[in-house]
Amino acid sequence: MRKTLGGRQPSEGFLSHGAVRDGNALVSKDGVAAWWLLLEHLTEGDLEMLEALLVDEELARAGRFHFERDRQIYIAAHGICRGLLSYHLGQPAKNWRFSIEDHGKPELISPAGGPRIRVNISHTRGLAAVALTSEHDIGVDVEWRHRDAMVDELAQRMFAESERRDVQRACKEKKLDIFLAYWTLKEAYVKAIGKGLSQPLDAFEFDLNGLNITFLDRSADDPDHWHFERYQPGPDHLMALAVRHPAKANLRVEAGPAPMEFLRNLAQA
Repeated sequence: MRKTLGGRQPSEGFLSHGAVRDGNALVSKDGVAAWWLLLEHLTEGDLEMLEALLVDEELARAGRFHFERDRQIYIAAHGICRGLLSYHLGQPAKNWRFSIEDHGKPELISPAGGPRIRVNISHTRGLAAVALTSEHDIGVDVEWRHRDAMVDELAQRMFAESERRDVQRACKEKKLDIFLAYWTLKEAYVKAIGKGLSQPLDAFEFDLNGLNITFLDRSADDPDHWHFERYQPGPDHLMALAVRHPAKANLRVEAGPAPMEFLRNLAQA
C-alpha cells in the first residue's frame, strides 16, 4: 500500500530509472528520495541480506538489543539507509561513514569534492524509513498506529494550543491518528533541524490540511522554507517528511517501498 496523505500524489520519477551507473548523483539539491520497508513484507533470507550491508559497529549494536523485534528493525533501518546511499551515489554499502553532530544527530561524511549529502532514518514497530537529499536539512518520522497512548494528556503537555484543541475534539476512532499526524510532523521537523529534545514541541504548530508550519516566535525560523509530506506506508503505520528548502516549489520528492531486488544484488556485490 502506498498512500500520500495531505500532499501530492505519488509519482514515478528519477528513482524509477534504476540505480546510478555513470557516477552522477541521482538526487540534486532540488530532489528528495525516501524509502520505507515493512518487516512483514520481508521474505526468507531478506533480514540476513540487510545485515550483510552493515558495518561492524552497526552489527555490534544490533547484537546488543534485548528483543528480537528491536534487532530486526534496527538492521532494516540501517540496511535500507546504506542501500539508498549506494543507489544514489553508486558506492558499496559498507563505504558510508557517519559522524555524530550536536544533540547526537548522525551525519553522513560526504565524499570529498562532492555535495553535502543529508540523510535521516526512522523506525517503529514493523516499519523502517530513510530519507535523503543534497545540501538541505531533512527529517523523517514513522509511527505505529496501534500504540497505547494517553493522547489527550500528551497533547496537553507537548503540543501547541491549536493542536491540543484538534486532538481533544476528535472522536475516539480518529483521536490517535490525529495525534500521530501532528507527532510525526513535529518529530520530522525536529530531526531535520537536529536539535533533539532541546526543541520544545509547543513552539510551533501545524495545519494538517495544508501541511503548513507556523512558529509562535516568528523570528525562530522561516515557514516558507519548509516543505512537509505525509504518507501511510501500510494500514498500521504513518510517516512524515520534512525538508528545508529556500525555493520549495522546485522540490521533487520520490517516496516509496525500498526495492528489494536492488538491495539483494547490492548485498551480493
